[in-house]
Amino acid sequence: MALFFKSPLDIEVRLDGEDQRKHVDVRLDKRRKEKVPLFVDGETVKGTVTIRPKDGRRLEHIGIKVQFIGTIEMFSDRGNTYDFLTLGQELAAPGELQHPESYEFEFKNVEKQYESYNGINVRLRYFVRVTVARRMADVIREKDTWVYSYNIPPDTVSSIKMDVGIEDCLHIEFEYSKSRYHLKDVIVGRIYFLLVRLKIKHMELSIIRRETTGTPPNQYNESETLVRFEIMDGAPVRGETIPIRLFLGGFDLTPTYRDVNKKFSTRTFLSLVLIDEDARRYFKQSEIVLYRQP
Repeated sequence: MALFFKSPLDIEVRLDGEDQRKHVDVRLDKRRKEKVPLFVDGETVKGTVTIRPKDGRRLEHIGIKVQFIGTIEMFSDRGNTYDFLTLGQELAAPGELQHPESYEFEFKNVEKQYESYNGINVRLRYFVRVTVARRMADVIREKDTWVYSYNIPPDTVSSIKMDVGIEDCLHIEFEYSKSRYHLKDVIVGRIYFLLVRLKIKHMELSIIRRETTGTPPNQYNESETLVRFEIMDGAPVRGETIPIRLFLGGFDLTPTYRDVNKKFSTRTFLSLVLIDEDARRYFKQSEIVLYRQP
């Protein structure tokens, strides 16, 4: 049966300037990554499709087409995809193939309004799809691309200040220099202990991404810790100040997404965690906005 369904031809998709273009490492699963060529909004997507019949056989087809597609795949809704972008070109009219044939394609100044994303329950992807239509079964080849969206830095920057604690046991004041960061930025802040009556063992600062998919009542929320950074080891005393300096450039972060195509959102939080000698955890989260700077 495997031999019976074996593809009768090979399809190769090459994008113009692909070898010189910047590539992004895209995680396929926990162990595997794939390098994918990078594009930006408004950039032309063009290249060449080469089709090679196997074993020199003559192959009838009822048309060859190429498409550039932007789609959202919801893992909780398997089998359904939501295309927000579809561009197409006919490469060949119905006919026969016996020898390798190459076809050029071009999609000019393509609007790519969303950034690519590969999350826990959702994936937003852009890809080139070539379809050789046949009476028995179509032969399809897809080639992924990756898209970055750049944002203008905000004019005003507000800091984050907050007092947290447990009555008569713990009172701390923490401050971050701003609430919006680009992906290569540095988080600068401080933590000031006003009251300490707990036996604190150490303190951590984590970056957490919260992904929301779907709409109520079928809404899913998933959180994953992207970074865990120890900022204090040992018991603090009243009046002590702990400085914070966390460089974001070395971590695999994504911008904040707000209601993308009414399908999903992502939010990013700084989580301050204190652990006492009895392994009890005390934490406070504050939301930050991440953006990709030109």
